[in-house]
Amino acid sequence: MKDKLLRCIKQKKTDYVPIWFMRQAGRYLPEFREIRSKNQDFLKLCFNPELSKEISLQPLKRFDLDAAIIFSDILTVPHALKQNVNFVKNEGPILDNLNLKETLNITASNFSKTLKPNYDAIKLLKKNLPENKSLIGFIGAPWTLLVYMLHKKSPKKEMDLEKFLKNKYNLKNLMKKLVKILCVHIDNQINAGANIIQIFDSWSGLLERKDLPFYCYEPTADLVNHIKNRKIPVICFPRGIGENYIDFVKIIKPDCINIDYEVDPEWAKRNFNDIPIQGGLDPKVLLENNEMIEKKVLKYLNIFKDYPYIFNLGHGVLPETDPKAISKVIEIIKKK
Repeated sequence: MKDKLLRCIKQKKTDYVPIWFMRQAGRYLPEFREIRSKNQDFLKLCFNPELSKEISLQPLKRFDLDAAIIFSDILTVPHALKQNVNFVKNEGPILDNLNLKETLNITASNFSKTLKPNYDAIKLLKKNLPENKSLIGFIGAPWTLLVYMLHKKSPKKEMDLEKFLKNKYNLKNLMKKLVKILCVHIDNQINAGANIIQIFDSWSGLLERKDLPFYCYEPTADLVNHIKNRKIPVICFPRGIGENYIDFVKIIKPDCINIDYEVDPEWAKRNFNDIPIQGGLDPKVLLENNEMIEKKVLKYLNIFKDYPYIFNLGHGVLPETDPKAISKVIEIIKKK
């Protein structure tokens, strides 16, 4: 198998550490900033197949990476469910009020039609990608999308979780719709050429342990089973759930688990029953000097020696990261 990322996940090979970075196509790259300066509307940029393909390839032209991830956003899904999404500078995404009835009535074909440019971008990317590189498609997990769709902005501040969870009717109905429509979104990405799917549950860390089964485990398990039926590996990233990673892995059984930077990698290795592990390094490490970068990268490489491990971060590349830091990380891993 030429695809080294797939070898690690499917065959649990440990002779090579595959490398890619969450948000590897993004604001830290001057070539991306140049495109972005000419395309102020972020969603329109996501829906431009040619530019999306070009942006997805930028990091692979610059660095020796093992995968491309399609340039898009998890919030294209609410957009396709008729909830207007605006990306406001220095504020992040702001969503309009949700018309639940309208959203619940969106058909799979209308949803797919809205997101066709996204799938066209994946097809273009596939054509331009060497066969030994993986093409990663992705979705936001139902819980994380629920948070954005009902809270209407990032929950970093001002979110009353107890009050939010009281809206049982909306939560239950929207959750059911999201699971169904995300299966369509996954299928469309796989049909377009994605050979790995990553599920980002960016806000699962907001949930208390008692609420994780209904809002995180059950809907994610439905999606993971759907992906496995398509014979495509799935990577899950339930960011911020701490020791509950153990239950997540046991219940959901993803093909690979992405750990965040608050997870002790030695603890993960002991507790995850040989499931391939991805990520973990704090993105802030890439803002340090080369000596510190090398020390922290080697820590992960040494812990996961002879274990199926994919090098990545415990969150996305920060916008202020110097591209030379990415080059340094890759150099350290290739030399090891």
